[in-house]
Amino acid sequence: MQTGWQYRGVAVLGSTLLVTAAVALANTPPIQLLLTAVPPLNNLQSTTLTNDDLLDQAAITVTITLVILWPLYKPRPRRILDTISLTQRRLFLTAAVLATIGYFDWSSRLPRTTLVGTVLLLGVALPLWFVSIRRQPNNSERAIIVGDNTELIERLYASVGMPILGLVAPSSVLAVEKQRHIADGGVTIDHSAGISHLGGLSRLDDVLIEHDIDTVLLAFEEPDRREFFGALSTCFEHGIQAKVHRDHADSVLVANATGGELVDTNIEPWDWQDYVVKRAFDIAFSVTGFICLTPVVALITVAVKLDSPGPLLYSQTRTAAFGETFTVYKFRSMVTDAESETGATISREDTGGTDPRVTRVGRILRRTHLDEIPQLWAVLTGDMSVVGPRPERPEIDTDIEANVDEWRSRWFVKPGLTGMAQINGVTGSQPAQKVRYDIQYIRKRSFWFDTKIVLRQLYNVFQDTVELVRRSP
Repeated sequence: MQTGWQYRGVAVLGSTLLVTAAVALANTPPIQLLLTAVPPLNNLQSTTLTNDDLLDQAAITVTITLVILWPLYKPRPRRILDTISLTQRRLFLTAAVLATIGYFDWSSRLPRTTLVGTVLLLGVALPLWFVSIRRQPNNSERAIIVGDNTELIERLYASVGMPILGLVAPSSVLAVEKQRHIADGGVTIDHSAGISHLGGLSRLDDVLIEHDIDTVLLAFEEPDRREFFGALSTCFEHGIQAKVHRDHADSVLVANATGGELVDTNIEPWDWQDYVVKRAFDIAFSVTGFICLTPVVALITVAVKLDSPGPLLYSQTRTAAFGETFTVYKFRSMVTDAESETGATISREDTGGTDPRVTRVGRILRRTHLDEIPQLWAVLTGDMSVVGPRPERPEIDTDIEANVDEWRSRWFVKPGLTGMAQINGVTGSQPAQKVRYDIQYIRKRSFWFDTKIVLRQLYNVFQDTVELVRRSP
């Protein structure tokens, strides 16, 4: 079985060669004459490119085609008709993009006859290529159980309707439960039983390849940040479907949750192009923000320094995607070492002056959200996004995780400056409501949806600023 990266490499290489060959062939006089002899293409003029121009236009065509074909590089089992349909849709989009470029920029265009010939040739060649290398759906699934929860291992083994080739689990699980029965008939989880111990979690990558596995059943005590997501990531890299028991569906993002004991996980809820657009928006937003807010930053710097002694910035550790951590910075809005002295933190909502730790300037910064300007640096470096689930402190995150099962679903996406929970006035003190908004965002996310959330957040900041000015003496 090819690994995920091997499949991607073969798919990209084959696509590159086919697109290059199609452009070169469509540029030849015989193909040009053949195309212009067929109505309604007979109105087009036969045009061929010279060597240098041909190389330039072939490079542009290959680049655009490879980017748009990206979903086909995911190593997923696909049926023939599904593969052909997806390829044709992506090829149609490629043709539209190339035609648009040619319309607006005559220096970077394929001649119309060459473009038509290239698309027609690729309309046959690319579907055949992706059908030939596709991973075929396997009607007789080859599955393994991966996890550390012996009770859940038992339930999965007893309830699933597919052959289980073996178990990938820490050696400690085997030591404790070596003689424990997993299913009716006295099947145990050691080498002498019907289900073999294939190795520890560190061998999962090798096991998937050696045994040609196409389904992984996850049976972890808790979907933690290292082993659980590590197993998910390995499955995704190999294009293997990972499933969880229905009782644990609230702990992960699922592709479907209808019928049966098992549900499919969805570790990558968005297409590659969506991530590119989102990242481009993040960079543009953060750079624009830094440039436009430079005078405001200068004023805040002076105000914070004059208001109270201490550093300009305040740093804090927050949780990131898949439960990792990163450091965020804010303009200091409290007295120095406020949290270490009191052993508590303060929420943004407490801006009425009841907490002596909040400085005079700090109350203004918190109310107007200007204390968060330095977080644009985290957006620019990629630790955060403009829109996404708001990151929590690790200790708070752990506490909420223990009480709200769906909370772990937030780990599938990068945290953000703002999100649906923020624009609807829901904070970390309302975790159940907050996670519902976060999951709703993950499901509906798009560039335009992000834009609406950002505009709504800017409007809220404007309202808070106006209200602050009205209340000031």
